[in-house]
Amino acid sequence: MNVIDIAIIVAYIILTLFVGIWVSKKASQGLKSYFLGGNNIKWYYLGLSNGSGMFDVSGTAWMVGILFLYGVKSFMFMWLWPIWNQIFVMMFLAVWIRRSNIMTGSEWILTRFGDDRAGRASHSIVAVFAIVAAVGFIAYFFEGVGKFLTIILPWDMALHIGEMVLLNSEQSYAMIIIFLTTIYTVKGGMFSVVATEVLQYIIMVVAGILVAGYAFFAFSDVEINSVISAEWKNVFFGWELGTHWDKEFQAFNDLIDSEGYKMFGALIGMTLFKGFFASIAGPTPSYDLQRILSTRTVKDAAYMSGFTNLVLFIPRYLLITGIVVIALVVLTPEMIANPGLTGAELEVLLPKVINFHVPVGIKGLLLAGLLAAFMSTFSAFVNAGPAYLVNDIYKKYFRPEASHKHYIKVSHIASFLVVILGVVMGFFADSINSLTLWITSALFGGYVAANFLKWIWWRFNGWGYFWGMLSGLIIASLQFVLDNNKANFMEGSLLYDLSHVHAIYLFPIIFGVSMLGSFLGTYFSPATDREVLKSFYKNVKPWGWWNPVYKELKAEDPNFQKNNEFWWDMMNCAIGIIWQSSMIVLPIYFMIRDYPKAIIALVVFGITSAILKFTWLDKVREIPN
Repeated sequence: MNVIDIAIIVAYIILTLFVGIWVSKKASQGLKSYFLGGNNIKWYYLGLSNGSGMFDVSGTAWMVGILFLYGVKSFMFMWLWPIWNQIFVMMFLAVWIRRSNIMTGSEWILTRFGDDRAGRASHSIVAVFAIVAAVGFIAYFFEGVGKFLTIILPWDMALHIGEMVLLNSEQSYAMIIIFLTTIYTVKGGMFSVVATEVLQYIIMVVAGILVAGYAFFAFSDVEINSVISAEWKNVFFGWELGTHWDKEFQAFNDLIDSEGYKMFGALIGMTLFKGFFASIAGPTPSYDLQRILSTRTVKDAAYMSGFTNLVLFIPRYLLITGIVVIALVVLTPEMIANPGLTGAELEVLLPKVINFHVPVGIKGLLLAGLLAAFMSTFSAFVNAGPAYLVNDIYKKYFRPEASHKHYIKVSHIASFLVVILGVVMGFFADSINSLTLWITSALFGGYVAANFLKWIWWRFNGWGYFWGMLSGLIIASLQFVLDNNKANFMEGSLLYDLSHVHAIYLFPIIFGVSMLGSFLGTYFSPATDREVLKSFYKNVKPWGWWNPVYKELKAEDPNFQKNNEFWWDMMNCAIGIIWQSSMIVLPIYFMIRDYPKAIIALVVFGITSAILKFTWLDKVREIPN
């Protein structure tokens, strides 16, 4: 590490702490101020903040690895999350969610199911899910940032007691960064999170442009094309993955065969199946939902969600592809010479490239940018998770009448508690990939069924929601335990076979169990109070099977109109997914110098943007404030 790079990183950390603590006074006016910024933050700042929060270092390291190995079509692996959840939010869900005027996702549930026993059961299970998800993501960040910093920074930070290693270097580095980030997040709440994330977004974009510029000018077309094949550049695919690499790079073809994604058509089919239901289910109760609830108006919520998509993908993939181009040219020879090449090698491509193959100055900025990526996403979860613990459990069931000052103090304690639980879980996690698959496929799989039904079916009630979510959470937790103990099962046993199934392929089982819990819970308990349903439907106006409620509202008010825009919204979502995909493949094709395909991606982006101007933006402008 050059002294210039170290100076840039130290300056960035000091600036971030200063900004975060400087704006923290605004958070002391109450829980709404602390967790939602008092609904006074402009939508474009929230959009930048939301985009910054999705630009995490663990995810970036994972995407560098899969782009390196699978080529352009690897962007579809992002559908595991699924990233086009953001498109559904942009098109209609942000408007539906923001109309509620509440503080958290579980508080929102009470507007759907009422405040009786069934409603409170559904309210509590969402709060539990939000806390489990926040803890899981903190573990994911802990695992990612530790690996990243150990390779980058030159100091051995292992903590010893005698001959016993209490903390290895990875864990020590992760603990230091997590501690620094937690300080300003806990101190300043949403104001500090948004202020620092806007700063961090700017740093990440500058770092991405510099790395992309360096990779573009330092390596020639000939060097890049001598490594990658036509199939690597091909965005289209068949049922089974073709041969991605030429014969001299056979080690990479063998790695693809061993990774479990060879049947690519089945994988994409599963992600489409999961993605549709997960996207209509809406954002999980975490930081992106908090951004929607933090906007000033319903119209601003839609603008913010659209802006998040616009600002996130091009700069992120410029950075990712810049790193991959350097890795392809420089690291490929030593990787294919390694007889024991595994997927773990892909997870450390990002720090390896930065450590050995990026010039002084750019390295410091890039490290600052990736630290910013980690800190912004981490802080977003540290702000979102405790909101459920304090507002939806402590305040509602234990101390409903305490002072604002008391709740802020409890929020600080809750934040530290969530961070500690996440770090503990991080100690037991196998790898970034195992945590990625658990969060995206198992944990979110348990969330989907109940949250899909809550929008579209009037008869679905609070007990159905509770049992649907609980059964999904139990199955997701079992999957995590199995995955992290696979080495302990006897080969050929049922537990061994289950523990070696990729989490995405377990999604239908998790979804089915959760759906069964939802239906049984609904049919063995009475319907939600009709007045609650009428209030919810009149305010939110979702489409779906709401006919009995609609008829009653129509009888009371002949001017009341139902939402008939299902097909319009689905058309916009389809166009939006193409729009989003064009923003991902455009920087990839540009960086690998495939200019004809880059121009096609640019044209697709222009056409879809023009269509969405008329089909989405003009309609948003008509929404009353």
